[in-house]
Amino acid sequence: MPALTILFGLACSGQNLQDPKQVVIAFFGAMEKNDQASLAHLLDLAALMKNVEQDYAFQGSEPRVFTNPQQILEDLTNDGQTKQRWFSLQRIVNRAEIMGETATVEVTFVDKAASKGYRTRFGLRKTNGNWKIYSFRTVQDTP
Repeated sequence: MPALTILFGLACSGQNLQDPKQVVIAFFGAMEKNDQASLAHLLDLAALMKNVEQDYAFQGSEPRVFTNPQQILEDLTNDGQTKQRWFSLQRIVNRAEIMGETATVEVTFVDKAASKGYRTRFGLRKTNGNWKIYSFRTVQDTP
């Protein structure tokens, strides 16, 4: 029953979750509301746990390793390190590029105080007909 409630809530929010860009926008909305259930629906948590090469919170040179999906959800909500960092920056959701069953959405994080930007490409793939975010990859730091 909770899964149906989540799907109904997402459908009623007016978001087109068949559009990867709208999935990323819904993702930031769920982060803002600390809605872990919606985040779990929008993310490929198993794939995100495999990220051991890069810390997507832009905090340090060593990536943090998550040992279970709940740690990722906690990191993206409330006082989680990634939520605190990302929400301290201006977030600009740019264009999406769809390549069959995968897509990328460019997201730029801007640190106005430091006059620095972080260009990222969120990776998405279709899973059971729905787009899910599986990667938050920093492409380039921009001065």
